[in-house]
Amino acid sequence: MISRNTGLLIGFLVATTGYTAEYSPPVGKDYPQNAYFGDTHLHTRNSADAYSLGNMNLTPADAYRFARGQEVIAHNGMKVKLRRPLDFLVVSDHSEYLGGYYRFNVGDPVVKDTPVGRAWQSGLEKGDVSKMMSAFTGSINNPKDNPPFPESTRRYIWQDVVKTSDDHNHPGSFTALTGYEWTAMTAGNNLHRVVVFKDGFAKVSQMVPFSAQDSVDAEKLWQALADYEKSTGGEVLAIGHNGNLSNGLMYGDKLLDGRPLDRAFAEMSARWEPLLEVTQVKGDSESHPKLSPDDEFADFENWDVSNISNTAPKEDWMLQYEYARSVLKNGLKHENKVGVNPFKFGLIGSTDGHNSISTAEEDNFFGKFPETEPSENRFTTKMARQLDPNWKLVASGYAVVWARENTREEIFAALKRKEVYATTGSRIQVRFFGGFDYNNDVINKPTWLDDAYGKGVPMGGDLTAAPRGKPATFVAVAAKDPDGANLDRVQIIKGWLDAKGTLQEKVYDVAWSGDRAKDPATGKVPVVGSTVDIKTATFTNTIGAADLAVVWTDPDFDAKERAFYYARVIEIPRPRWSTYDMVYFGNEAPSETPRTIQDRAYTSPIWYTP
Repeated sequence: MISRNTGLLIGFLVATTGYTAEYSPPVGKDYPQNAYFGDTHLHTRNSADAYSLGNMNLTPADAYRFARGQEVIAHNGMKVKLRRPLDFLVVSDHSEYLGGYYRFNVGDPVVKDTPVGRAWQSGLEKGDVSKMMSAFTGSINNPKDNPPFPESTRRYIWQDVVKTSDDHNHPGSFTALTGYEWTAMTAGNNLHRVVVFKDGFAKVSQMVPFSAQDSVDAEKLWQALADYEKSTGGEVLAIGHNGNLSNGLMYGDKLLDGRPLDRAFAEMSARWEPLLEVTQVKGDSESHPKLSPDDEFADFENWDVSNISNTAPKEDWMLQYEYARSVLKNGLKHENKVGVNPFKFGLIGSTDGHNSISTAEEDNFFGKFPETEPSENRFTTKMARQLDPNWKLVASGYAVVWARENTREEIFAALKRKEVYATTGSRIQVRFFGGFDYNNDVINKPTWLDDAYGKGVPMGGDLTAAPRGKPATFVAVAAKDPDGANLDRVQIIKGWLDAKGTLQEKVYDVAWSGDRAKDPATGKVPVVGSTVDIKTATFTNTIGAADLAVVWTDPDFDAKERAFYYARVIEIPRPRWSTYDMVYFGNEAPSETPRTIQDRAYTSPIWYTP
């Protein structure tokens, strides 16, 4: 356990300030040295649900401008501006009726003069507004009765989306990646994926987004992605999100048609869906107390009452097919059975904001829907007017990539190889490596990254066939958010398939602040304490550490057992966004609302295969 200046903060400042001169590629090390913070899941007025819920003005261009640090006018009339711009953004509007609600309501013939537009207009003239207002939910739950726009309309709108992304892409200082959300649902259960392209207009404009109106089967989506790459020579990937609201359907043992998960499915999943969005506005889904009863940090911002549409209650059996740690464990089981791990996911966070404004920090939380933007009444309403109460909204989160430069090519490559991690809103930096030849003093060397990459693999990588007598060793190095809370601890979380075929997990405290000692009976480090003043929504950094670093060898390593490892970095307590609201507006959140929060980072795993 070592606390020292890791040098990460210097890289952080370089990575986030951007280049002022004309862009040119970097020189030097081949491995990535910069952490870039972004959001791969944001909606604008082009999304039918966002528009119908009040986001009638803020465009994708506004979203990119805000992410880059420019000022916009929010829906509540406030001028808003990020104090720390993002490094990259994916505007991921829903593909179902993409751009259609806005264009219909301003009389754009591109939409109004289609069969769908004429049906909407007829309904409005007859006083039946429900025909249009229910079109989006119908398109994702019952697409057969809610046909899409003609392909010519979809292509016209999509080309405008792609051009806007290209216009706001500035290599070296800000990356705008083109994307959309495939919004499939089955009986109100979430199956959503965000689709992200590496390429620009010349390639991406050749297709139209694959939507739930084409199919609600993820295998059909993946085939469409394969077709795109084959026909254009481009690159694309998908990111699953909100498994916690799928009621066991997103990452289950059975496929959508009821057949058991097989090798063909596993191969497609592994190829086209390398990432899982583990934290966002609708809950954190790293783990759950009922899945990880020995993990005192598993009860964190869980949304575990129902599916995404609040139409069916949550049952305990569903949880293992929804939360990342259990899904990663189940992936080992499937790999052992069919030969391929279908759930070999890297972990990222994002916002899933629907107001075009990407905010993820507790003291700068601007809501995720227009009606959840700051006001003295936002505790009394519900998300999207019908889902969970607004006090449950989660400020999360960020997708963080380790890359050589801030360009589409490098950001996408990092996403694809899974050298990425999630944070729940803080700009924590964390490195995580695994290997068999690390010395205990590797982190003390100025050139430690040379050894870290040269003798092992980074997060998202694979270790195989351990040399005889050499257990797996891991290097974890973390630095606090320069403007945020100190660090409480670093943990390494292991999941494995034992010799009896039973899935296991264990959480190891490997580095921590202060002079605390592990409890000999439990192996756990005591709580860090708290400096939070609830009455003033303040805290101090008089506890915790600015950075933590450790070289840790798995004491329970078995070279014959499949396993994965990821690092979890936890901050000291700070006020939750709802506490800031209570102090600012002088109101009171419901008693069950958490008053404090310990934000955290989750790295992508490193997998071990015998």
